[in-house]
Amino acid sequence: MSEKIQAIRGMHDILPDHAPRWQHVESVLRRVMGAYGYQEIRLPVVEKTELFKRSIGEVTDIVEKEMYTFADRNGDSLTLRPEGTAGCLRACLEHGLLHNQTQRLWYLGQMFRHERPQKGRYRQFHQLGVEAYGMAGPDIDAELILLCRRLWRELGIADKLELQINSLGTTAERLAYRAKLVAYFRMHVEALDEDSRRRLETNPLRILDSKNPALKPIIAGAPLLTDELDTSSREHFDSLRRQLDAAGVAYVVNPRLVRGLDYYSRTVFEWLTESLGAQGTVCAGGRYDGLIEQLGGKDSTAVGFALGMERLIDLLDDPGRFDRAALPQAYLIAVGELAEARAPLLAERLRDTLPGLRLQLNCGGGSFKSQFKRADRSGAEVALILGDDEARDQTLGVKSLRREEGQQTLSENEAIAFLHSLI
Repeated sequence: MSEKIQAIRGMHDILPDHAPRWQHVESVLRRVMGAYGYQEIRLPVVEKTELFKRSIGEVTDIVEKEMYTFADRNGDSLTLRPEGTAGCLRACLEHGLLHNQTQRLWYLGQMFRHERPQKGRYRQFHQLGVEAYGMAGPDIDAELILLCRRLWRELGIADKLELQINSLGTTAERLAYRAKLVAYFRMHVEALDEDSRRRLETNPLRILDSKNPALKPIIAGAPLLTDELDTSSREHFDSLRRQLDAAGVAYVVNPRLVRGLDYYSRTVFEWLTESLGAQGTVCAGGRYDGLIEQLGGKDSTAVGFALGMERLIDLLDDPGRFDRAALPQAYLIAVGELAEARAPLLAERLRDTLPGLRLQLNCGGGSFKSQFKRADRSGAEVALILGDDEARDQTLGVKSLRREEGQQTLSENEAIAFLHSLI
């Protein structure tokens, strides 16, 4: 016997008994996106490698270590998307969606990073991305945060998440801060771990995000980026805070909050949880006003966020209730030549009459006993029993599969009324 082929490590299947929880979350996402006037855009999972090098930054961990990059038959370097913002912006520029207009967009799909798999961190994972283009004020920053809060409320997880915000200022302000930060960490270089020493030469702001507890005292003494902000950046951040305060959004200002990608500026935010262990960031985003020009477009403004679907689903209370809610409500058993001929037509009539009914028809034949076992295993609430006698009389046997109740015989119209009560 040939050896079974296993899934690639860190790339997992979503099996039928778990798919309904994903469908529930996706339906909530779509509803909330519509409520705020955001439109869906669907993007390729493969892009030119240069797109990510120019947007994310060549000296980031993602580009240096984590991207799935390959040469196609024409010799072009292609990459499975590690994040969605760059592809969304590429699509907007390519199709002229940013010419003298604003856009509110969202997308949902798989992303790929070659990381060490662990709970909440996978090599193939799913993200919701939300992007808004052409709006410079802090009001759109606030809208995105309010949109997130509404998502958490509708999913019933608002009490599990904390909002942290910060401002990274403009590129010029970050460069001035970077020089001070490098000078500070050079004074403590002997105490830095290997990752931080490497980042000192490439992306020193990422040292502030180190999870190494030994570095906490050193990081705590580092200069603050907020001290380098000019009047315009301070006013933007202060206005955002006033709008969040007015809307009753609780938040923590975290001056050490940075993002792992080079393109962020001014507002950055994260929604964090203590319910998922080490992988505490569920949603993160902010402004990236310089990225449009960096990718060849006219200088404009942009802000967005991405949230991890796997982590979001892990936060649901009793996610299994959505799986159970997607099980069939009725299972139609057919025994006898006349019944087997009549059953598919009856099933279609029931589906036509009761559009919300989840009805599974037995296929493949079998004895009454074997079909009844299949009905029970399906998770259905009731078995509908059609024998030759019932087919001739246009009646149905109805037997509860979850309660101790006797079988009853109903006319087809009575059965329709009964089944309506299950929907």
